[in-house]
Amino acid sequence: MLIFVGLISIVYASFVVFITLKRPEKIWAMKNIQFFEKRFGPNNTIILFYAWALLFFFLGLWLMAQ
Repeated sequence: MLIFVGLISIVYASFVVFITLKRPEKIWAMKNIQFFEKRFGPNNTIILFYAWALLFFFLGLWLMAQ
């Protein structure tokens, strides 16, 4: 079961990196992302997304190692 959750975490991290790299307008125009951009600035929002993806990637690796 933990392997499955770990794989989901890694796939989610990959999706977040993809969204951050491509920045599709429909997703990037969502209110919560716009809130992050107003609150932290555009560059810090990108850094936040990469940090979030990195956290979930390592969480997935850790869960798969259990």
